[in-house]
Amino acid sequence: MNLRSTIIAGGLLFFALTSCISNKKLYYLQDQGDELSASYATSERIPYKYEEYILQHFDIVEINIKTSIEDINSLFEIASNNGGGGMGMMGGGQAGGDVFFMNGYTIDDEGEVELPLIGKVKLVGLTNEQAKKVIEKELVKYVNEENFFVRVRLGGIRFSVLGEFNSPGKITILQNRVTIFEAIAAANDLTILAKRDEIVLLRQYTDGSQIHRINVNDKNLLSSDFYFIKPNDVLYAEPLQVREVGNSTNFVQSLTLITTTITAVALILTLLNSK
Repeated sequence: MNLRSTIIAGGLLFFALTSCISNKKLYYLQDQGDELSASYATSERIPYKYEEYILQHFDIVEINIKTSIEDINSLFEIASNNGGGGMGMMGGGQAGGDVFFMNGYTIDDEGEVELPLIGKVKLVGLTNEQAKKVIEKELVKYVNEENFFVRVRLGGIRFSVLGEFNSPGKITILQNRVTIFEAIAAANDLTILAKRDEIVLLRQYTDGSQIHRINVNDKNLLSSDFYFIKPNDVLYAEPLQVREVGNSTNFVQSLTLITTTITAVALILTLLNSK
């Protein structure tokens, strides 16, 4: 085997070992304990593990109050039309979420919202249902409890995606619950270079933030605390090590890059040997 053939063979072997990504690294919801079977039609039923969300500082909440007294209703309607807690529009994300920034209430740095007639009410650290009961307790001072209706809910789920997503950025989904796969779909899926078995999740809690690493290839994710996205979550997808070889993202680009490099080296060696 001459020198040129040796270089080409070595280059192709290097490409094959470093540039290919195993399909097993790309499949979602695998059974990590056993090899995947192409014959099964369904899997066992996996129960959800869902914790009620605890309201935090600077969350946006939608508070609807209706009573039998028209004058009181007008107070709450005026407050909603004027922006509730005095919030402005947020740049980025989906435009549909802006309505909550204009009409909802922001939990301030003291953990409170200020409501017409009632005044300041502390909601931080409560679930939506608990917040509803706190507001009802204050409202009953002015209206008979049989003659009013209170609803408290989050103004959609807002989260951020960074790294190896096809459409990274800040995203709002107008639902009460959002799974991690809905969040990935909203960002137009992960790129082929994303490290799916070690997605970084930055989650905020009432007493601080914590970093978790989750494996979206593992079906056991369905029964974990991280299957449902929570407001203000940040998802970061790291690139696989294969990216260090170059910026190519598919086989054709990688093959073109390697072939061009090998041809150039072989041509230089040929010129040097001919002298």
